[in-house]
Amino acid sequence: MTYRRRLSMITALDSYLILLSIFIGYQLILPSYALYPSEVILVTSFILLFGQHVFAHCFHLYKKVWEYASVGELYVLLKSITLSHLVTAIIELCIFQNVPVRLLCVSWLFQLMLIGGSRMMWRIIREHVNKRNKEATRALIIGAGAAGSLIVKQLLQKHELDIEPVAFIDDDKTKHRLEIMGVPVFGGKEKITQAVKQLNIDMIIIAIPSLSVAQLQEMYKACAKTGVKTQIMPKIDEILLGRQSVGQLRDVKAEDLLGREPVQLDTSEISNTVKDRVVLVTGAGGSIGSEICRQISKFKPKSVILVGHGENSIHSILLELEDKFGKNINYYPEIADIQDRKKMFLLMERYRPNVIYHAAAHKHVPLMEKCPREAIKNNILGTRNVAEAADENGVETFVLISSDKAVNPANIMGATKRFAEMLIMNLGKTSNTKFVAVRFGNVLGSRGSVIPIFKKQIAKGGPVTVTHQDMTRYFMTIPEASRLVIQAGALAKGRQIFVLDMGEPVKIVDLAKNLIQLSGYTIDQIKIEFTGIRPGEKMYEELLNQNEILAEQVFPKIHIGKAIDTEWTTLKTFMEDFMDFPERELRERLFKAIGHQEKKLVTAH
Repeated sequence: MTYRRRLSMITALDSYLILLSIFIGYQLILPSYALYPSEVILVTSFILLFGQHVFAHCFHLYKKVWEYASVGELYVLLKSITLSHLVTAIIELCIFQNVPVRLLCVSWLFQLMLIGGSRMMWRIIREHVNKRNKEATRALIIGAGAAGSLIVKQLLQKHELDIEPVAFIDDDKTKHRLEIMGVPVFGGKEKITQAVKQLNIDMIIIAIPSLSVAQLQEMYKACAKTGVKTQIMPKIDEILLGRQSVGQLRDVKAEDLLGREPVQLDTSEISNTVKDRVVLVTGAGGSIGSEICRQISKFKPKSVILVGHGENSIHSILLELEDKFGKNINYYPEIADIQDRKKMFLLMERYRPNVIYHAAAHKHVPLMEKCPREAIKNNILGTRNVAEAADENGVETFVLISSDKAVNPANIMGATKRFAEMLIMNLGKTSNTKFVAVRFGNVLGSRGSVIPIFKKQIAKGGPVTVTHQDMTRYFMTIPEASRLVIQAGALAKGRQIFVLDMGEPVKIVDLAKNLIQLSGYTIDQIKIEFTGIRPGEKMYEELLNQNEILAEQVFPKIHIGKAIDTEWTTLKTFMEDFMDFPERELRERLFKAIGHQEKKLVTAH
């Protein structure tokens, strides 16, 4: 039906109902008809008819989709009808010095009933025509607040989702035994299991976006005990930004349960560092590098240089950034290897960046154990190339993305990161560039994370392989790590090692169990197999060693560890000679260069 045809039909219907309400009102007060001469009735009819249509247009009543009518639409209709009657009363008072109060009151009441009823009939007819499938998924909604009500409204209206809201769970006792949009509030979270059994629930929807991570963990554990699939509604900010709609439910992720409360950034400090400046990011196509690009783009830099070795990953992040921020920010992709010294100096001369985030590195621990020379070339020589090019071209701030594996390193990757830290700290002694390093642990969802591996193993039916039952790691989400890196860069004064607060370490076996349950299985269905510690792995990671325990907190979740100085000649000699070292000596020489006796792996019995 076209808009004009629909408008004509609604206008004609309303006109008929307005006149009908006046006629009914006149009949009801017929004994007093002498009070209202025929000209008064005619004038009343004309003004009400004209006034209602005017106010209906003013309040966009003829543009409402009445199939989805709610209290809000009825309130607007009430205002329109009331105002048209008030205007009619004022005009008649001016013309006749008399107001047909009883007629207007009865007419007001019947207009509200007839016009409001006609609108609600559209919704009633629609809901009866599109009856829900009897085999629809029966859902239990956790949270009877605004978000939960919003979810229920969506599910009731969108029959194509084939999900029937059966009951609410809410800890607010004042809502117990009441109904919201016809859906009863069953009780508090202690009754989740009872509700699932008693109401034959097929799925649970957590609809409380304000839950803290700890509260979400507790809620999910209660839901997981039922063995029923559990999903969560999108966060309010994702809905407001248009990234997701209310009805786009998603599975609870490991990141939801292992993440922490978001840190509030000092946006003014970051803005002073980034806004209208030229920023260069190495490893811009990687998990951390790409997220740093997304985060700094929010602070409106003048331009961002995306440096990476993989053309596909750089192309992907370039398209994403240009789509979101391209109108205000210039993006320059550069396919380059940080081991190419001449190229690094050429890029610095061409773009003259103010800030560099150096995220490019080889990070895979077991692979670097097998390929130590490649780890040295990339993580050490590559860092030297970028850092010295930054120094020579007057870059203001250089931020090295380091790792907790650089602390008391037990593997080649950690040792090369430790070396890179020492390199930039030494360079910072004489440079005008502020060289800093940021240390943090494992990043959930990154390419090197255990989560993608566990997911593939679960999809195949198991087993999920864990190296050791007591192995622990620190975890942080990609956005949180990237935001804190940018904040640390804004706090940089030179020759600092920033250590991010990673919270409490998590047992890898617990992570595996959570992921199995999140995938809808039990530990009995998907087995966990312990394979033993791999080369270069530690049972637990550290963020500071004994010589760095300064750890002054300079910002929430950001500490400064004491930098350890090393003689430049020692570092330089190793970088110049390492290609000549025999393979069997390379590891020993690397650990000796960083002044560290290799830490032997501790195995539990």
